[in-house]
Amino acid sequence: EDRRKFAEQLEMIGEPFAPSQAAYSVEEAIQAAEMIGYPVLVRAAFALGGLGSGFASNRDQLVSLVSSAFAHTKQVLVDKSLKGWKEIEYEVVRDSYDNCITVCNMENMDPLGIHTGESIVVAPSQTLTNTEYNLLRSVAIKTIRHLGVVGECNIQYALNSHSMEYFIIEVNARLSRSSALASKATGYPLAYVAAKLALGIALPDLKNSITQ
Repeated sequence: EDRRKFAEQLEMIGEPFAPSQAAYSVEEAIQAAEMIGYPVLVRAAFALGGLGSGFASNRDQLVSLVSSAFAHTKQVLVDKSLKGWKEIEYEVVRDSYDNCITVCNMENMDPLGIHTGESIVVAPSQTLTNTEYNLLRSVAIKTIRHLGVVGECNIQYALNSHSMEYFIIEVNARLSRSSALASKATGYPLAYVAAKLALGIALPDLKNSITQ
């Protein structure tokens, strides 16, 4: 996805995202990092599975990381580092009639900085307070409705549990590896439901082992 456009969409609804700048060259990435302040997180746009992404604590690390990222993409995003914050995800489904629900949430046992694909993910979350859970759930529904996603998607957060501060990291507007975990943990058939929603069927009309 175009991460600059994504940040603009979040800004429209007043939802926080990590201070960041899009860069289209190594020089622009260096300028962005100096403005934001090290350490920074470099993320490649239009890439799956964290390809071309990583943390840089100084200019040399940044140049190496960005040079590698530009082998896979034309745009990188230089973010404020949130390493050590909690990483929380919500699986969300929405139909074309704006019915929207969260199926479950998940928590990475490792703090932010370890890619989800290399971490242990638990569903449902184990350490969120009721206030934190419902805050992020409400934000998930608000965000997905604004983006107009029809089908199943995944929204990821960075959460500072000491201050209740949070940032939206990204939205995967598709089924992902997390979807399989969510389906198994809840019994809710996400892939089946997503296919039916794509055909224009309303969410309340879908019968399954959970809602029938």
